[in-house]
Amino acid sequence: MPASVNARKAKRALLGLIGYPIAHSATPAMQEAAARAAGFEAHYHLIEVEGAQRDDLAAMLEGVRRLGFSGINVTYPYKEAVVPLLDALAPEAAAMGAVNTITVADGRLTGHNTDTSGFATAYRKLGRNDGDRPVAIIGAGGVGKAIAFALAGSGVGALRLYDIDRGKCEALAQMLAGRARIEIAASAAAAAEGAAGIVNGTPLGMAPNREMPLPASVLRPSQWVADSVYHPLWTPLMKAAQSIGATVMSGRELAINQALDAFTLFTGAEASESAMSSAFDAAMAERAGEHAA
Repeated sequence: MPASVNARKAKRALLGLIGYPIAHSATPAMQEAAARAAGFEAHYHLIEVEGAQRDDLAAMLEGVRRLGFSGINVTYPYKEAVVPLLDALAPEAAAMGAVNTITVADGRLTGHNTDTSGFATAYRKLGRNDGDRPVAIIGAGGVGKAIAFALAGSGVGALRLYDIDRGKCEALAQMLAGRARIEIAASAAAAAEGAAGIVNGTPLGMAPNREMPLPASVLRPSQWVADSVYHPLWTPLMKAAQSIGATVMSGRELAINQALDAFTLFTGAEASESAMSSAFDAAMAERAGEHAA
């Protein structure tokens, strides 16, 4: 089976993203800007497929293997579905059963999770010391898992999980055994009650959806509130948290930090944070202009 083009040697990279919906993604702009800053060319292709089943995903991944990709990202709703289709998994990705970054080397596909490392970086920048005070995570799917592992690895001693599918919370609690104290809440509001922080790990709030993952009335000024959604940047949750004076962390931080880590995995080169940040902000401004028009 032919080996993929190695961006470390060729100074070119073919990259992509599998998911749905992804037309709004700022990742192509970020990854291509980082490549230019590092002195080489990259092309980042959106592979937007709705309702892909196992055979569909396997065919797409085989194309990635054969067509010279250096790697791809994976987003909602396929972060867990691709796991059994890969040749290898990095330890953290294997522990949580979710992948958002796949590298290609010598024809082998290896899954990683830079949502975890990216969120851990963003959390550290908040300067929090939550200790044993619980942090609520709403949503226990692919990104919720990554955020839970990130927090557990960043000194947060207690996590309170909620998902409409309780089975997902129970499975995640088992994965996190020994890493943090886990509670499973009966509702999103119950998860947020008395929590040091609240993280939205669901797609709720992603345009055109305008829902909140929990009632605004449960938010408190003393809490920090984060969203994994960045389209729009100021989701209903972010606006509600800001309006009461809570510390907010928009999806911008996760988007940029996970992309920085993914770029290094794809290319072996260090990504320029300033180049990625500028590209992200420009892409979001363009999306906002399109929406207003």
